[in-house]
Amino acid sequence: MFLARSRSLFFLAFTASLLVMGAVLYLEYGVGLEPCPLCLVQRFFLVAFGAACLVASIHSPGRVGQYVYWGLATLSACLGALAASRQVWLQSSSQVPVEICQPTFGHMLRSMPLSQVIESLLLGTPDCVRIKWTLLEMSVAEWSLLAFAGMAVFTLIQLLCVHRQAR
Repeated sequence: MFLARSRSLFFLAFTASLLVMGAVLYLEYGVGLEPCPLCLVQRFFLVAFGAACLVASIHSPGRVGQYVYWGLATLSACLGALAASRQVWLQSSSQVPVEICQPTFGHMLRSMPLSQVIESLLLGTPDCVRIKWTLLEMSVAEWSLLAFAGMAVFTLIQLLCVHRQAR
């Protein structure tokens, strides 16, 4: 019974990440918002979260596997929240210039060294500062932070449940 419960919880977490990814893709292709480098980092961690949960749902792991999968999902959610909070901080900070044009991600990959591309992805660019869309007076970065925080709390609770049942 415990494995069936954990399997359905992993699938629930995967479904949540799938819904968030659907909203992200709608904003990009339906609304026409171009993702900034920090948005791409957040998208990577969202996919990593969903992949860990999907594989765990299919695998139906035992206790040790649950620690591993919930740990990977928690790590992905926390790193995604870190990237989202960096973007929220950049958007609320008035010290970053907004007018500087940045090349697209594809152009950066073709023309810049990999270390510089990674630095741009992790630190953000002036393009990450612009608030292009809001819902209920919250930017996409703030919604992303809220989603990652919810995913992190959910996975931490599941880790604690697995730990408590192991005793």
